[in-house]
Amino acid sequence: MTSLREPVTLTLGTAPSAPTSLFAPGHPGFEVEAMTPDALNGEALALADAVAAELAGVRKLGVAYSGGVDSAVLLALAVRALGAENVTALLGVSPSLARRERRLAHQVARVIGAEVLEVATLEGENPDYQKNDAARCFHCKDELFTRIDDDVVGAQQLDAVAYGENADDATRHDRPGAGAATRHRVLRPLSVVGMTKSQVREVARQLSLPVADKPAAPCLASRIPFGQEVTPEKLRQIDDLEDAVYEQGFSDCRVRHHGAVGRIELPTDELARAMEPEIRAALVAAGKETGFQHVTIDLDGIRSGLFSLQVVGRGGHA
Repeated sequence: MTSLREPVTLTLGTAPSAPTSLFAPGHPGFEVEAMTPDALNGEALALADAVAAELAGVRKLGVAYSGGVDSAVLLALAVRALGAENVTALLGVSPSLARRERRLAHQVARVIGAEVLEVATLEGENPDYQKNDAARCFHCKDELFTRIDDDVVGAQQLDAVAYGENADDATRHDRPGAGAATRHRVLRPLSVVGMTKSQVREVARQLSLPVADKPAAPCLASRIPFGQEVTPEKLRQIDDLEDAVYEQGFSDCRVRHHGAVGRIELPTDELARAMEPEIRAALVAAGKETGFQHVTIDLDGIRSGLFSLQVVGRGGHA
């Protein structure tokens, strides 16, 4: 008789000697070698079974995958329902994807036991994307799903493609990428079964996924104010400086690109560390090395979706 595997207890960033970021080498979240689907219980098990029912009849599934908690949970539940041999994680790769997020996505997929297929996307060549208005996310997702339709579905013999929209996402008005999913008939099993963000995280914990408590990580283009052109050079500056911030041991960050100024947003309880002389000097040096003339710290802390929420008139905090 096979005994049930217990979920691995994840102490993400809580142990005094542990790295504070998932991007730091040796983070304890990756002590887990494989997910634990047999440990699902209660509401999490019911939700997992509901997702499996939504996928009934699908023989081979492609999951639009970023390595974040939503797409990781969808990928894991798809593997649980269909078997790893019938699920492929489709990772869109372009200059707007942070290098560390790309590496992390592969690490998480190994825990899940899923194959990752990288899909090169060319949204940066689209003038409508470059101009960076409120529809930017639509053009990005539309490019990804178009590339999947044209280059992947036939080659991989996929019956369907799904992405990780949750039930909370479905009620938001600042996610034009959802329109692209509708246009390409992409499945959204998590939101269909009513799985909220908090429930997604609980399912991730029971599955022992390292990203269970991972902060939201929108693409690098989201750091450029609407109306200012998205360019590969700006994206590189943001990526380089954010890497430097994480190297100083911060748990999360955003670098907002304001031309000559790189504005760093940090969790409010970590702002004081940025003023320690050695850390402050390292951040200033890194910012100037990557091409910013000035480096600032935003005393308001991290504001997820800052630019998009301002456009829809909902203020800065999410």
